[in-house]
Amino acid sequence: MDSMQPSVKCIRLVHLAQLSMTFLQRSSAKGVPPVPFETEDNNIEGVADIVLLEPVTEDAFVANLKKRYKHRRIYTYLGNVLLSVNPYCDIPIYTPEYIDRYRSRNLYELPPHIFAIADDAYRSMRDRNLDQCIIISGESGSGKTEASKLVMRYVAAVSVKGHRIDKIKSMLLQSNPLLEAFGNAKTMKNDNSSRFGKYMDIEFDFKGEPLGGIITNYLLEKSRVAVQPPGERNFHIFYQVLGGADVSHLKSLRLSRNPEKYRLLNNHDSYIADTIDDKAAFLATKAAMEAVGFRPEEVQEVLTIVAGVLKIGNVEFQPVSNIDGSEGCLLIKEYELRDLCDMFQSPDSVLQTALTTRRVEAGSEVVAIEYSATEAHSARDALCKALYSRLFTWLISKLNENIRVENHGKRKCLGVLDIYGFEVFEHNGFEQFVINYCNEKLQQLFIELTLKEEQEDYVKEGITWTHIDYFNNEAICDLVDKSHVGILSILDEECLRPGEVSDESFLERLTQKLEQHKFLETRLGRRCQNDKSLAHDCFRIQHYAGAVTYSVAGFIEKNSDLLYRDLSQAMFACNLLLLKSLFPEGNPSRVCLKRPTTAGFKFKNSMNALMKNLHMKNPSYIRCVKPNESQTASKFDDNVVRRQVKYLGLMENLRVRRSGFCFRQLHLQFLNRYKMLSSKTWPNWSGPPRKGVEALMKELRIDLVEYAVGISKVFIRNPIMLFELEEKRRLHLGQLATLLQAVYRGWRCRHAYQKLRKSQIVIAKNWRRYEARQEFLTQRNAVSTISKNFKCWQAKQELQHLRRMQLMLWSVAVIRKYYFGWRVRRLLRHKFRRNAAPIIVRAMQLYIRWKFLLNLLNHLPSMSPLDKQWPPAKPLFHDINTELRKMHHRWRCCKYRSKFDQASRSRMREKVAASNIFKGRKEGYSHSIAHPFRGDYVRLRANYKWKKAFKDSPDNYVVFADMILKINRSSGKNTANLLVMSTNALLLMDQRMMSIKYRIPVTDITRMSLSPYRDQIAVFHAKESEATKKKGDFIIESNHVIEIVAKMFLLIINANGKPPEMVIASEFQANLNAVMVNMVFRLEDTFPELPVGVIKVTRKGNRMEFLV
Repeated sequence: MDSMQPSVKCIRLVHLAQLSMTFLQRSSAKGVPPVPFETEDNNIEGVADIVLLEPVTEDAFVANLKKRYKHRRIYTYLGNVLLSVNPYCDIPIYTPEYIDRYRSRNLYELPPHIFAIADDAYRSMRDRNLDQCIIISGESGSGKTEASKLVMRYVAAVSVKGHRIDKIKSMLLQSNPLLEAFGNAKTMKNDNSSRFGKYMDIEFDFKGEPLGGIITNYLLEKSRVAVQPPGERNFHIFYQVLGGADVSHLKSLRLSRNPEKYRLLNNHDSYIADTIDDKAAFLATKAAMEAVGFRPEEVQEVLTIVAGVLKIGNVEFQPVSNIDGSEGCLLIKEYELRDLCDMFQSPDSVLQTALTTRRVEAGSEVVAIEYSATEAHSARDALCKALYSRLFTWLISKLNENIRVENHGKRKCLGVLDIYGFEVFEHNGFEQFVINYCNEKLQQLFIELTLKEEQEDYVKEGITWTHIDYFNNEAICDLVDKSHVGILSILDEECLRPGEVSDESFLERLTQKLEQHKFLETRLGRRCQNDKSLAHDCFRIQHYAGAVTYSVAGFIEKNSDLLYRDLSQAMFACNLLLLKSLFPEGNPSRVCLKRPTTAGFKFKNSMNALMKNLHMKNPSYIRCVKPNESQTASKFDDNVVRRQVKYLGLMENLRVRRSGFCFRQLHLQFLNRYKMLSSKTWPNWSGPPRKGVEALMKELRIDLVEYAVGISKVFIRNPIMLFELEEKRRLHLGQLATLLQAVYRGWRCRHAYQKLRKSQIVIAKNWRRYEARQEFLTQRNAVSTISKNFKCWQAKQELQHLRRMQLMLWSVAVIRKYYFGWRVRRLLRHKFRRNAAPIIVRAMQLYIRWKFLLNLLNHLPSMSPLDKQWPPAKPLFHDINTELRKMHHRWRCCKYRSKFDQASRSRMREKVAASNIFKGRKEGYSHSIAHPFRGDYVRLRANYKWKKAFKDSPDNYVVFADMILKINRSSGKNTANLLVMSTNALLLMDQRMMSIKYRIPVTDITRMSLSPYRDQIAVFHAKESEATKKKGDFIIESNHVIEIVAKMFLLIINANGKPPEMVIASEFQANLNAVMVNMVFRLEDTFPELPVGVIKVTRKGNRMEFLV
């Protein structure tokens, strides 16, 4: 293998020269002017890829970085790893022209640049459908934060444009200044040092359009809020508010411009930073908060809490002696506390009491213990740290709400990790311990993915390989986080141990358990008893970056991370809404006896989750290197760089890269991507994938030195050869595209011709039919018109004759009638009486009434109460007709009811109850009218297990039984249960075992609540009892919810003698897990995939939403 290296190097240099000329010609042909940074002279400016370095020594490695740094070449490749040396000054290599130059270009096609790494990760994610992560690591001050911003800026610039997409990009980019303001600070090694870890997942759709993202933060250094090391500053936001807010805004926050007036900022005049413009940064922070979706009132609340932290820090306590001889404290600078209470909208006495006393529960009694001045100062600092850290966590969660991806299809992910750099100070505490532990985990990941797994992969695939030794820091990681015996586990045990615990007792237990560990040293152990460089209250760990001595002072307190409940309750009692969400445990109605998890336990779990996430993605590495300790431009300290090269394992990585392969892929994937390059493999290969790869490479005439075929993968040694394959694939895809276009265009033309021909035939046929029909219709209309007019004339003649005859007959009849009447009156005039007329009138009236009743009798409607027909009547009988109609309806209703048995009457009573409750109040009620209430839908009364279990039970009589969905009170998820209603109780049961999960007596149900929409959800509100005191009210979903509520309504009336309260509204309250929660039902048209009646349930804090 070693004898092959010079020839391999020559081949790579030749290929690099050829490809450089090809790409320059391609750029000139496109009309793109060459970038001045595009060409490099390896002899003058150093080797761009250290894999080509000769000789392979540490001195040559550092010298090459120095040579490139002197010529302002801050980026260097180590295979596919990018080395970035912080220039500590602005270099014009991040302009839009550079972004356009590196867009869609292969990794080694142009000189090393962070844009090349970002483009390679983005295109691999978009084109190869591989989730990516860019891991940025290095010491504090090496430029990691700036590197992460450059990666995000490049990805935003090269992804697809659009109004919605540009808005998402703006929110993702604007998250950086916001998080820097609240999470970064000036330290001795860096003026913009990240004091928290950040991992951002940017999610894309299949086209490469950004959809959103999610940010995960790791362990904010909140101790900095109360105390800063000499020469360092507090978090940026404090100085930004004082230096950037206008006078009126400062007045509303009760602040003054001078930082010296605030104890938390007055640290040896270190609030002055020449490289930071606090005023401009404040304006950028406010603009970022608005850009990512914060409302103006939320921005004001955030700044109010920031100002409140400064005010709390100024509160002082003076020691006093109490009557019983104990030490107490007296509050001074009361005006600071009054300002704070006005800002937080809290009574003065509540916060003052919480800062000076602590309540302790002794059995059933509560005893108030007064703080000493020292304890009061500690409580004040703890409140400052808790306020700021919880505000920072709330900002992250709020930011995630605004940039989180909505429901979308399959997504791809590109992660960017920007986390703490390795730190070694004169005094190292708990914060430096967990920060360096994080760097150990990242170094372990780097070793596994770049050194260990790569060499194991060669051996597993049967590739000839000489093992290269490297330092594996797995033992150091186990020393810190191994279960039961790791430092974090020992620290947690000491924090949870009853009795007197202290930092010294923790150090003693640490020595007892880990004295023999080769990477740990303590003065209490036998190995280091005489080591005067190690203090008695310290321990030393041999990290991969070197030995670091940690002082145990504060380890117990910082790991416990406790805040007295009195302070939490005081914050919750404030009327500032944001404070209530920051201190939910302060709610008096919430009693939580569970001890909170420790800071070390949380950080360990978050690191394990991060490592698991990174293992699932394809990593790209940016190793940031700090050229000097003084942050001076153009200064390159060989010793500082050599130390970083050594502990970062770059030499071992270089040796593996020189001896190994730059690219590998499974046979089938490789064959599917490049099969069009060979006639033997195109369009499909029928044999084993490995044989297909060998046939493909053989036909392409690629030298065996340049690749190797393993058991399941193919390995490419030189990236130049990979670029050539991609270039050939691009050309063949163009030819295939041309062929597809030609076939498509021919098909389209034939299809258009056939369509035109068919259209012409159809038009001609329909035109001939139209002409023939028009001629026929004209003739038919003419015949019809003539016939119609003749028949009309005949009919008129006949009608006139008939009318004349009818008139003559009528005239004869009238004359005859009047004649006979005259003759009879003349003959019988002497027989007529004077009262004959009234009698005749009465007789006529009786006759008319008899005819009315007889007609009504013959035309009565059916016996159905639903039949609304009724014979009409003359105006003379309108009133009596109305009364008779009412009497008949009441009579037939009585007849209809008399036909019912007891069961039918009960069902009718339930239907009437449902009508009274839901008619006109709930959508979907009308659909339930036609369906009878069956009650037992699962035939429970015939179930053998039910009969046996409830034979002698008061719940034996089943009113209703069916499978329902019980909705979880915490998450909104649903589970299937058997709901049984007896005459005495409501039962939730396991269907298979027939065991009772919950039993609620009917007398305990006080209220039932539903929404006015078409959902099938009901909430049963019960009195507090053994079944409900922990869980609260019950939420169910059933297709027979109308029947359930109607039956329960009647059962409660029978049991209590009065109806329960019924609530039908889109918003009401329910008791869930001893917390009053707002139940909100919303009609949502933005979820077309949800069928009608199907709901989506979400729970956020004290609000549960039902999207119908």
